[in-house]
Amino acid sequence: MRKEDKGVIIEQLGEQLKAYPHFYLVDVTGMNAARTSSMRRTCFKNEIKMVVVKNTLLHKAFEASDIDFSPLYETLKGTTAVLFAQVANQPAKMLKDFVKGKETIPALKGAYAEEGFYVGADQLEALCAIKSKNEVIAEIVALLQSPAKNVVSALQSGANTIHGVLKTLGEKAE
Repeated sequence: MRKEDKGVIIEQLGEQLKAYPHFYLVDVTGMNAARTSSMRRTCFKNEIKMVVVKNTLLHKAFEASDIDFSPLYETLKGTTAVLFAQVANQPAKMLKDFVKGKETIPALKGAYAEEGFYVGADQLEALCAIKSKNEVIAEIVALLQSPAKNVVSALQSGANTIHGVLKTLGEKAE
């Protein structure tokens, strides 16, 4: 590969690091073409951008970035695919489902999600547990609606009770 081509690739990786707030480093060593193609299709369906890169070029893109990615340097061994995503837990859930019932390839090497570093395959569960912005908003809305629903429900049941008492008293008077 020519030096100019390497420079272009490093620049493109740097742009993607800025464009996507979350990315995962995945070990795809030993995956055959059919499995890799299947993984690419799965990523595309989940709005995840998958890029297989040379470790040295990714290392240089990390160094050129404004963020200190040094905790991930030690993971740059073997064949590396980078999964770029807008939602922090989406690649983790996709990887978990993709590996389920099959061999452990692809394996998580590390991730940068929610401005934190996760190194090692054992971090996959922690990454799956991260809530997306929409999930947090939905929980807050549900919590805010809960007291209002309780008040409305109490008022409705109270009205039925009062109506029943008044009806009974009205019938007794006759």
